[in-house]
Amino acid sequence: MGVATLGADGVVWGWEGKGVAQIFASWFVAPAIAGGFAAIIFLITKYGVLKRSNPLKWGFLMVPLYFGFTAGILTMVIVWKGAPTLKLDKWNAGQIVGCILGVSFGVIAICLLFFIPYLHRLLVKEDWTLRWYHFFLGPLLYKRGPVPDPPAGTQINLIQDYYRGHATRADLEAANIKASTISDMEHLKREKDARAHGGEIPARDADSIDAEKEAVASGNNRPLATVEAEDAGPWYTPKNFTKIVIDAFLHGVRKDVVAEQSKESRLAGDIQDVHARAAHFDNKTEHLYSFLQVLTAATASFAHGANDVSNAVGPLATIYLVWHTGTIKKQADVPIWVLAYGGAAIVIGLWTYGYNIMRNLGNRLTLQSPSRGFSMELGAAVTVVMATRLSLPISTTQCIVGATMGVALCNGDIKALNWRMVAWCYAGWIFTLPIAGIIAGCLMGIIINAPTWTPPA
Repeated sequence: MGVATLGADGVVWGWEGKGVAQIFASWFVAPAIAGGFAAIIFLITKYGVLKRSNPLKWGFLMVPLYFGFTAGILTMVIVWKGAPTLKLDKWNAGQIVGCILGVSFGVIAICLLFFIPYLHRLLVKEDWTLRWYHFFLGPLLYKRGPVPDPPAGTQINLIQDYYRGHATRADLEAANIKASTISDMEHLKREKDARAHGGEIPARDADSIDAEKEAVASGNNRPLATVEAEDAGPWYTPKNFTKIVIDAFLHGVRKDVVAEQSKESRLAGDIQDVHARAAHFDNKTEHLYSFLQVLTAATASFAHGANDVSNAVGPLATIYLVWHTGTIKKQADVPIWVLAYGGAAIVIGLWTYGYNIMRNLGNRLTLQSPSRGFSMELGAAVTVVMATRLSLPISTTQCIVGATMGVALCNGDIKALNWRMVAWCYAGWIFTLPIAGIIAGCLMGIIINAPTWTPPA
């Protein structure tokens, strides 16, 4: 847009004045910093908790500290940056430090009083009668009494297996079979369990497959889905139209992201081999970090809104200011409706097509687990928070890719990271700038050179 209106000299290309060169540098600096933070956090977790002789005990000691640290980071970005509407920009250093430490220690206290007793009952005592609302009993859970025996023939699964379907490299070499074969066996096992316990079949069931075979054998050489759609009648009937609307509305949230990640493709490469090179840790200890991931995801979301959404609505707010007042100012208050618009647009994008990014930045980059995800999210959030405080526009996506790379390399095997996917991410960032620039320049050129008509006096 700047080149189209002012020429090449109208754009700040160099490093001085926060020019385009800084944007190029951020593609490498931001992922590197986020990767460093994430690697440090994961190495502390790996050698301080996961590789200990009793990882669950050390997890109980470390998780409250992680909760307090994460809450402190989130509080810091609010009070340190300063929120004028809350008059926090008037606080002195003592008030800021006191608020951060107060929130951190308060969260640690809540964690010790309520969260740890609940998890102790769930993971150590393996209490299958425990419900989510028992969390509020706090220390009283220590006096709950012995755990009753489950009913005969009942299969109790208190927590999910976070490494289900992911064989280690030692498993593959010992069995001397392909990773894809193990994946197929895991799929059949899940289907068998679903049939036995009345759950949802993870893929097409045998009945639909048999029905399609009968349709083909009878000479009706068309897919079963096509036959069923034709039998249902025209799309504009109330029943079908309602279904189409609902399917379109829930298109993004109905995607099984984990299953999507496991699909083979040229871009993904041999995912099973990449996953097999990552270590597996104690499943109960991993479950501790699944709760931490909620807090770190919220922190990352807050940082995302503070940085990326601002990048998008900043130009809009400026344009609105010029249109509304007819003046140009260096600083102006951003209307609330502009912030709401930016937030709503982020949510709509996540709801509809966000699964594409989740799929590629999840297990397609490296093997994910709660402890790894916690380290990645917190490392990326800390980086974005720092950049926001320094008024540097960076990409949350670039930070999370860098954090994922940092954690993946902590596995001690360079092939535990899918370098093909990393190259694809960088290609997307590099091509985005010139493509967006060409489109914006062409549109601006059309606008400023559009014919005008002045009505006669």
